[in-house]
Amino acid sequence: MTDTHHADTTRAVKTAVVTGASSGIGAATARALAQEGFHVTLTARRVDRLEAVAKEIQGQGGTARVFPLDVTDKAAVSAFADQLPACDVLVNNAGGAYGTEYVENADPGDWRSMYEVNVIGALHMTQALLPRLRASGDGVVVVLSSTASFTCYEGGGGYSAAKHGAHVLAETLRLEVCGEPLRVIEIAPGMVHTEEFSLNRYRGDLEKADAVYDGVPRPLVAEDVADVVTWAVTRPSHVNVDLLVVRPRAQAAQHKVHRTA
Repeated sequence: MTDTHHADTTRAVKTAVVTGASSGIGAATARALAQEGFHVTLTARRVDRLEAVAKEIQGQGGTARVFPLDVTDKAAVSAFADQLPACDVLVNNAGGAYGTEYVENADPGDWRSMYEVNVIGALHMTQALLPRLRASGDGVVVVLSSTASFTCYEGGGGYSAAKHGAHVLAETLRLEVCGEPLRVIEIAPGMVHTEEFSLNRYRGDLEKADAVYDGVPRPLVAEDVADVVTWAVTRPSHVNVDLLVVRPRAQAAQHKVHRTA
């Protein structure tokens, strides 16, 4: 673990753990929470990217800690939780989409990988950190799902299945911890233009990745979603944002997107 904070951190400062914090929505959320005064623990597999985000946070006057972590590795997640002194907020952001093949031709390995990171990874992190979230007296679990959680589309079967699993995790957990000092928040973004999501989905084909956003006036960017996450987390402790769907104005539904010529 690498500390990059430049100020003494006490329990008066709330701690947030963000998974998938090396890029995109995760990195933007870490920055936004740090700006709200949270001490942020950044987790992902790529340590160099994590260090870069942590340095940005430090440069803006925030505090951050870096911990390289694969959320699909239960033993690694448990080891991470064991050394974490406290946790007030967990943002389950790690995820991704792989492939656009129809069900008939889909690679089961892609479906398995999507389920492992989007659902099992969130399960690992939530299970490991629930004791600390409870101990905080005002814990918050955030699950980043997707509008694909609720709407299927051609070529998106595996991703929709995984994100529906993330949605079910959030809904079920909220029922199970009702009455405890815990909030469970689900944020479901629609079209978000980040540097890696579509590129990974199209296996590095930049032309196909860019075509997803062609002609769309101002798709959401990572900072838009981070703003929503931060708003939901910082509501008064008696206010729970069960589910918040956020799309660009140009997208009315999964299949209804306004594009300019």
